[in-house]
Amino acid sequence: MATVASALRITTEHLAGELANPRAAAPDWSEFEWRTARAVAAMHGISGLLARELRWRGPNGWTQFLSEQREHTADRQLRIQTLLAAIGERFQSRERPMADLDLLTSPQQAAYAVEILESFGLHESHRSLKERVFEARGTPEPRSLGEHADNGIKVELHERICERLPYRITDISHLVSPRQARPGLNPYPSRAALMAHLLLHAAGGMAYRTLRLVQLHDIALLARHLTPLDWQQFLDWRPWWAWPPLALVERYYGAAGPQSVSAAARALCPPLLRRTCARQCLTDVSMSHLWFEMLPGIEWARSVGEAATFIARRLVPSAEVRADRTFAQTTDPALAHGDWGGLSQTRRILRALRARTPRPWPPYNVRAALAEPR
Repeated sequence: MATVASALRITTEHLAGELANPRAAAPDWSEFEWRTARAVAAMHGISGLLARELRWRGPNGWTQFLSEQREHTADRQLRIQTLLAAIGERFQSRERPMADLDLLTSPQQAAYAVEILESFGLHESHRSLKERVFEARGTPEPRSLGEHADNGIKVELHERICERLPYRITDISHLVSPRQARPGLNPYPSRAALMAHLLLHAAGGMAYRTLRLVQLHDIALLARHLTPLDWQQFLDWRPWWAWPPLALVERYYGAAGPQSVSAAARALCPPLLRRTCARQCLTDVSMSHLWFEMLPGIEWARSVGEAATFIARRLVPSAEVRADRTFAQTTDPALAHGDWGGLSQTRRILRALRARTPRPWPPYNVRAALAEPR
């Protein structure tokens, strides 16, 4: 597992650099590292981007993997756009506002939204703090590593836009909801609102070590289009959680905006969080992070009381967390290997105290990459 952790770090950091500043020559990696790079590209959602941006080809298996992933992504995008258009038309006829395929609706309109989604043959398979997940009945397990055109499409219905940081809920629904929603599809009210959504989602990923490189890439792309007035509107909301993901973007992509923006966002960030995140790289806070942590994201606590609550909830998970884990055990293929999904929190902690314990998702993706044809 130490070898896996090293390969994950090497390939993650290199590919992050390639997306921001493509190099002329391919890296000198072993066969195992090239396979791990496939797993990293899949976990971080960047295979299609790499197929377009890389200036070198690499070994044949690598090139073919990226090419196939780009084709699957394009085919899947057509299916999503078709579904989005149909849903938008149906919502418009019922005069219910929404944002995008991750549907955002008010709590008062949620029942109408559910009725419309069910009319497409979708059913609610799961719900969590942030969303209700709808998918077609009998949806098969994902067919391959990364994207596949035939994989099922899930629709997530949100009644609010929020993240747990690390346990307190940070809700920005009032910032991203349209001021005067019209029937059907609605855009974000401003570029600043979209940036707030992307940065908050990335912050949640950092706290729970599930950040994906594609999220940083999206932020970097959007940042190019923000004007000084957009940035000022964003800063006026005093987003204390924005600097850590913004700092990661700047580490890999360069300045995301005027220097004054970064300085202002940094000043809003709590001191402990600021010091901790200044030492973290993408691998430390992403799907590439191999090792289980007993208190992931505790640096996001803004008071001693909040930290104590977070510790208590980690030791004794809530009914909601236990329900999420039970659902994941039956649906997440990464939990099919080993007994991790069925362990209680106490047994997980005891195991981690005895020895460094890997999280199930990175090894699952590495195994899948190793099983791919040459």
